[in-house]
Amino acid sequence: MPRGRPKQTGAAAKKTAQGATTGYEADLWAMADALRGSMDAAEYKHVVLGLIFLKYISDAFEETHARLEAESGEGADPEDPDEYRAGNVFWVPPQARWRYLQARAKQAAIGRAVDDAMAGIEGDNPALKDVLPKDYARPALDKQRLGQLIDLVSNIRVGDEEARSRDVLGRVYEYFLSEFANAEGKKGGEFYTPRCVVRLLVEMIEPYQGRVYDPCCGSSGMFVQSVEFIEAHASGNGNARTTPSGAKADISIYGQESNYTTWRLARMNLAIRGIGGQIAQGDTFHNDRHPDLKADFILANPPFNVSDWGGERLTEDQRWEYGVPPKGNANFAWVQHIVHHLAPTGVAGFVLANGSMSSQQSGEGEIRKNLIEAGLVDCMVALPGQLFYSTQIPACLWFLSRRRFGGGLRDRRGEVLFVDARKLGRMVSRRHRELTDEEIARIADTYHAWRGEEGTGDYEDVPGFCRSAPLDEVQEHGHVLTPGRYVGAEPEEDDGEPFEVKMRRLAADWRAQRAEAVRLDAGIAANLAALGFGEKP
Repeated sequence: MPRGRPKQTGAAAKKTAQGATTGYEADLWAMADALRGSMDAAEYKHVVLGLIFLKYISDAFEETHARLEAESGEGADPEDPDEYRAGNVFWVPPQARWRYLQARAKQAAIGRAVDDAMAGIEGDNPALKDVLPKDYARPALDKQRLGQLIDLVSNIRVGDEEARSRDVLGRVYEYFLSEFANAEGKKGGEFYTPRCVVRLLVEMIEPYQGRVYDPCCGSSGMFVQSVEFIEAHASGNGNARTTPSGAKADISIYGQESNYTTWRLARMNLAIRGIGGQIAQGDTFHNDRHPDLKADFILANPPFNVSDWGGERLTEDQRWEYGVPPKGNANFAWVQHIVHHLAPTGVAGFVLANGSMSSQQSGEGEIRKNLIEAGLVDCMVALPGQLFYSTQIPACLWFLSRRRFGGGLRDRRGEVLFVDARKLGRMVSRRHRELTDEEIARIADTYHAWRGEEGTGDYEDVPGFCRSAPLDEVQEHGHVLTPGRYVGAEPEEDDGEPFEVKMRRLAADWRAQRAEAVRLDAGIAANLAALGFGEKP
């Protein structure tokens, strides 16, 4: 089976590469969206996700509370916060417990009650400080709809042991994130990278062990997928394999996000899965919160072609080892920031606009040339269009590596792997496409075979799909990295029809079509004449 593929959770489960089990989450979304009314999706997102997070915390608390009550005869105290912290469960004060809020869902002051609940949880759990939304009492939020939403969320169990084992909350949370991104359109891409793209990045660089960094982490999807990747390979579900070193998988997470509300989403997204990480808030270029970090794995989906990134204030920055990026486009500022934070044997995979592969403007071509000549560019993947919520511009994946030989891998210096995946994917809606599990596995397996990893088979060029190009050929193309220039055309299938037979058939078809065109023209002319619009002699 393809590496990293999640196992099904039940006979009724129907999974896509987006990862959500269709049906349950879709029905829940439909009900929640019906309660949105005229509220903007960007605003409603925090209302819904905050309540779901609160329900998760309360479910886990209530389950532990019931157990402690049953053990009270043995000295357990169900109202002792330390009992919960000892079990890595968030302590929930009485006024923040879900049953307390549900009992007041029909009251006019329900907004204030939810705000107080959020504040109370943050006050008793420092790890959640400044993370939870606390603006449910604002006049613009319809309190009747808020009460109905609380009743809706009350019907799902997301935080008890059974729900956690099935990752109910994780699936619901991610499904809602994707639907909100869809509803918000361009702005949605600021906090959500489609799951199939994240999965492809993770499957390619395999972050088993070490420091994982995302300099523009959005809602932390890269980190969630990294952890899920490790769990999938250790789950014994038919595709598990040991880490390259044979050691227990263990990663440390570092991230940064400039948008404050998106940063809160990121913290919640990790917290609901019990994933620890150092997620900082601030501008990555002007306030790098992890300045000394050297990461083993870097995953990122930077915003495309940002023009107002403040490059004029950073012309002497130490990160620009391969050339000063243009002031009007941040693409190669992101690339060099990523390179700057790579460990001596680090690997990076990130998304950029297609223009980054060929642009010669404002010194970008020279920077790209310097990166290639330094031996950092390992693989380029051209993606199909319509994968992203934020843009319809086709994008590509860059893979950089400081470890291009040794460690059980073949020597790839002086080569670049090009993969043209533009024809892959399937339309899941009128506007959006996604890569299937099989397509993700095909691309990732091609890369791992090319790297010479054990157990991946022999690599072969496939015309129209992939090719390992030598450096001198890349130089001949002016250091342009567009895969289509290198992989060639996909061979056409021979239909077995001899050329002369085919030409006679095509010529006969052409004559028949010309005769039909003459007949139709005559009919149209006759109809026009009958209406008094015929040609005058």
